[in-house]
Amino acid sequence: MEPRMKNLIEVSVDSIRIHMPTAQHLVILKEKEADRYLPIWIGSFEAQAIATKISGNALGRPLTHDLMATAFGDLGISVRRIVVTRLADQVFYARLYVKQNGRDLDFDARPSDAIALAVRVECPIFVATEVMETAGIIPEADEMDGDKDKTENTVVDEERLAVFRDFVNSLDLPELPDEPGAKDEPGAQDRPGGRPGRG
Repeated sequence: MEPRMKNLIEVSVDSIRIHMPTAQHLVILKEKEADRYLPIWIGSFEAQAIATKISGNALGRPLTHDLMATAFGDLGISVRRIVVTRLADQVFYARLYVKQNGRDLDFDARPSDAIALAVRVECPIFVATEVMETAGIIPEADEMDGDKDKTENTVVDEERLAVFRDFVNSLDLPELPDEPGAKDEPGAQDRPGGRPGRG
């Protein structure tokens, strides 16, 4: 069952990052009404799928998420929103909410796949309040000094990016086994910052 809308926080895709020591990928979601961010570990394929769309660098052939978006459109299925619904045992869970022929339907989804689809169909992305409160991060206060002149926005943005770069690269992660195809195993899920997972 969907969390009530009042318990949801709308976010946007801020960026795709790489944790340099392990070469693991993250998608960073940013709260629309505040400077709070949610990092989620994702697989390299999903990272490429999201990055390809948000960067505007189209590939010659459609990726799986492009195919899904096209099929949904042709079948009269509109994606209403995606929601990162919960965090349990260091795993994020999401749901995909769609409408077809007047019927409201929702499906379990990995956040990475749901986000890759959402950026293609341009539907809203939400995070449950309790998930953001548990796993969200806020840049250091001195990076968010409100007294800085508006003309310094570029400098401030670079400082904020540096905060994330330092945060991501400072995560102490266990060594991951080299398991080709692990992202395709049943039950593979997206995980929060600090606990790598394949998704």
